[in-house]
Amino acid sequence: MATLQYSVTARDAQNDALETAIGAAPLMQFFSGAIPANTSLADTGTKIIDFALPTDWLAASASGVKTKLGTWTTTGLAGAGAGTNAGYFRIKNAAGTVVHMQGDITVTGGGGAMTLDNVSIANGQTVTINTFSITRSNA
Repeated sequence: MATLQYSVTARDAQNDALETAIGAAPLMQFFSGAIPANTSLADTGTKIIDFALPTDWLAASASGVKTKLGTWTTTGLAGAGAGTNAGYFRIKNAAGTVVHMQGDITVTGGGGAMTLDNVSIANGQTVTINTFSITRSNA
Protein backbone atom coordinates (compact mmCIF):
# COMPACT_ATOMS: atom_id res chain seq x y z
CA MET A 1 0.00 0.00 0.00
CA ALA A 2 1.35 3.43 -0.94
CA THR A 3 1.87 6.06 1.75
CA LEU A 4 0.73 9.61 1.10
CA GLN A 5 2.58 12.50 2.63
CA TYR A 6 1.57 16.15 2.58
CA SER A 7 3.50 19.37 2.93
CA VAL A 8 2.75 21.62 5.88
CA THR A 9 1.02 24.00 3.44
CA ALA A 10 -1.30 21.22 2.21
CA ARG A 11 -2.07 20.03 5.76
CA ASP A 12 -2.89 23.58 6.87
CA ALA A 13 -5.18 24.02 3.84
CA GLN A 14 -7.01 20.77 4.72
CA ASN A 15 -7.49 21.94 8.31
CA ASP A 16 -8.73 25.38 7.28
CA ALA A 17 -11.15 23.82 4.77
CA LEU A 18 -12.66 21.75 7.60
CA GLU A 19 -13.70 24.88 9.52
CA THR A 20 -15.12 26.39 6.33
CA ALA A 21 -17.16 23.25 5.61
CA ILE A 22 -18.60 23.09 9.14
CA GLY A 23 -19.40 26.80 9.14
CA ALA A 24 -19.56 29.69 11.57
CA ALA A 25 -20.97 29.28 15.10
CA PRO A 26 -21.51 25.50 15.01
CA LEU A 27 -23.09 23.66 17.92
CA MET A 28 -21.03 21.55 20.30
CA GLN A 29 -22.95 18.90 22.22
CA PHE A 30 -21.87 16.36 24.86
CA PHE A 31 -23.76 13.12 25.39
CA SER A 32 -23.57 10.29 27.88
CA GLY A 33 -22.83 6.75 26.73
CA ALA A 34 -21.04 5.26 23.77
CA ILE A 35 -20.23 7.22 20.63
CA PRO A 36 -22.33 6.30 17.55
CA ALA A 37 -20.47 4.26 14.91
CA ASN A 38 -20.42 7.22 12.49
CA THR A 39 -21.66 10.80 12.11
CA SER A 40 -24.72 9.86 10.04
CA LEU A 41 -26.30 7.96 12.94
CA ALA A 42 -28.67 9.58 15.44
CA ASP A 43 -27.51 10.94 18.77
CA THR A 44 -27.49 8.37 21.57
CA GLY A 45 -27.47 8.75 25.33
CA THR A 46 -28.52 11.85 27.24
CA LYS A 47 -27.58 15.31 25.98
CA ILE A 48 -25.74 17.03 28.83
CA ILE A 49 -24.08 20.00 27.06
CA ASP A 50 -25.46 22.06 24.17
CA PHE A 51 -23.86 25.36 23.17
CA ALA A 52 -22.93 27.45 20.16
CA LEU A 53 -19.23 27.88 19.58
CA PRO A 54 -17.91 31.37 18.76
CA THR A 55 -18.54 32.59 15.21
CA ASP A 56 -14.85 32.28 14.41
CA TRP A 57 -14.19 29.17 16.47
CA LEU A 58 -10.79 27.96 15.23
CA ALA A 59 -7.50 29.75 14.58
CA ALA A 60 -5.77 29.48 11.22
CA SER A 61 -3.93 26.17 10.94
CA ALA A 62 -0.19 26.33 11.62
CA SER A 63 2.22 23.42 11.16
CA GLY A 64 -0.75 21.11 10.62
CA VAL A 65 -2.52 22.06 13.88
CA LYS A 66 -5.74 24.07 14.20
CA THR A 67 -6.62 25.26 17.74
CA LYS A 68 -9.71 26.77 19.34
CA LEU A 69 -10.34 30.51 19.39
CA GLY A 70 -12.11 32.38 22.13
CA THR A 71 -13.66 31.12 25.34
CA TRP A 72 -15.67 27.93 25.20
CA THR A 73 -17.77 27.96 28.37
CA THR A 74 -21.28 26.66 28.98
CA THR A 75 -23.37 24.98 31.69
CA GLY A 76 -24.68 21.45 32.15
CA LEU A 77 -28.25 20.81 31.00
CA ALA A 78 -31.10 19.60 33.20
CA GLY A 79 -30.67 16.09 31.72
CA ALA A 80 -27.33 15.91 33.49
CA GLY A 81 -29.09 15.72 36.86
CA ALA A 82 -26.72 15.44 39.82
CA GLY A 83 -23.88 14.34 37.56
CA THR A 84 -23.75 12.40 34.30
CA ASN A 85 -20.56 11.16 32.68
CA ALA A 86 -19.78 12.68 29.29
CA GLY A 87 -19.08 9.86 26.82
CA TYR A 88 -18.71 11.69 23.51
CA PHE A 89 -19.05 15.05 21.77
CA ARG A 90 -20.50 16.10 18.45
CA ILE A 91 -19.93 19.28 16.48
CA LYS A 92 -22.92 20.10 14.27
CA ASN A 93 -23.80 22.87 11.87
CA ALA A 94 -25.34 25.99 13.44
CA ALA A 95 -28.86 24.61 12.90
CA GLY A 96 -27.95 21.37 14.68
CA THR A 97 -29.12 19.25 11.75
CA VAL A 98 -25.81 17.88 10.39
CA VAL A 99 -23.10 16.17 12.44
CA HIS A 100 -19.71 17.14 11.01
CA MET A 101 -17.39 15.81 13.71
CA GLN A 102 -17.56 13.54 16.73
CA GLY A 103 -15.16 12.01 19.20
CA ASP A 104 -14.98 10.25 22.53
CA ILE A 105 -14.48 12.11 25.81
CA THR A 106 -12.28 10.79 28.60
CA VAL A 107 -10.75 12.17 31.75
CA THR A 108 -7.40 13.92 31.22
CA GLY A 109 -4.79 11.28 30.42
CA GLY A 110 -7.45 8.81 29.23
CA GLY A 111 -6.61 9.13 25.54
CA GLY A 112 -9.96 10.42 24.26
CA ALA A 113 -10.38 12.75 21.31
CA MET A 114 -11.39 15.30 23.96
CA THR A 115 -10.21 15.15 27.56
CA LEU A 116 -11.75 16.86 30.58
CA ASP A 117 -10.45 17.19 34.10
CA ASN A 118 -13.86 15.93 35.28
CA VAL A 119 -16.20 14.01 32.96
CA SER A 120 -19.10 14.04 35.45
CA ILE A 121 -21.28 16.99 34.47
CA ALA A 122 -24.15 18.18 36.67
CA ASN A 123 -27.17 20.36 35.87
CA GLY A 124 -26.05 24.00 35.96
CA GLN A 125 -22.35 23.14 36.33
CA THR A 126 -20.00 25.50 34.50
CA VAL A 127 -17.94 23.65 31.90
CA THR A 128 -14.96 25.32 30.21
CA ILE A 129 -13.04 23.69 27.37
CA ASN A 130 -9.56 25.08 27.83
CA THR A 131 -7.90 23.42 24.86
CA PHE A 132 -9.15 21.90 21.62
CA SER A 133 -7.08 21.20 18.54
CA ILE A 134 -7.25 19.29 15.29
CA THR A 135 -3.94 17.85 14.12
CA ARG A 136 -3.54 16.82 10.50
CA SER A 137 -1.06 13.96 10.08
CA ASN A 138 0.80 12.51 7.09
CA ALA A 139 3.81 14.82 7.08
